[in-house]
Amino acid sequence: MQQVATSHGTAVRILDAAERCMGRHGLRVSMGDVADEAGLSRRTVYHHYPNRAGLVSAVLRRTVAGFVAAIEPAVDRRRTLAGQVAEAAVLITQHREDVDLTLRLPRRTESLLATVLSLHLDHMVESLVDFWLVRLDAAARRGELREGLDQREAAEWIVRLTFSFAFMPPVVVDLGDEDAVRSFVRTHLRGVLT
Repeated sequence: MQQVATSHGTAVRILDAAERCMGRHGLRVSMGDVADEAGLSRRTVYHHYPNRAGLVSAVLRRTVAGFVAAIEPAVDRRRTLAGQVAEAAVLITQHREDVDLTLRLPRRTESLLATVLSLHLDHMVESLVDFWLVRLDAAARRGELREGLDQREAAEWIVRLTFSFAFMPPVVVDLGDEDAVRSFVRTHLRGVLT
C-alpha cells in the first residue's frame, strides 16, 4: 500500500512540475525540464508518463477536472437544465482569467480551451459531455426535454455553447452582466427543452 501512495505522490509531483514548466515554456515543455523541476530522474518521469504528449494530456486533464469540480456545486444549485446551463456560462465567463481554474501558459494564445481544441483531446471533451449527460438525464425525468432528444448530442452542444463564452467576444450580450448572460442562454435553449 505504501508503494502505491508513493507512486501516486510521485505522479502528482511530476504533474505539478510539468504545470510550472508549462507556465514558463508553454506546451513545448521537455521531459528533461520537468524532471529537473521535480527533482527526479528523467527515467522516473518516463516511468509515469511515457511521452511528452501523455504528460501534457495528464496536466490538461487535471486542469479540466479541477474546473469541473469548481463549477459543479453552483451549477447543481439550479433546479432546471436551463438554469444549470446558464449558470455554467456565467461561471465560465467569470473565470476566463482565473489563475486557479486555468492552466497558466506564457502566451495568451495558449489558453486551456485553445489547447483542448487544437490538440483534439477528445477524452477531455468526453468528460465534459459526461458531466452534462447526468444533468440531461435528470432534466428528462423532470419532463424538461423535448421528445426524442439525443441526450449525448445535446450534451456536446451544451459543452460547445458554454465554452464559447470563454473565448468568443460578445456582439449582443454583455458578458459582464450575469443576468444578461443567463437570459441569453435560457432564450436560446429552446431547441433542447420542451
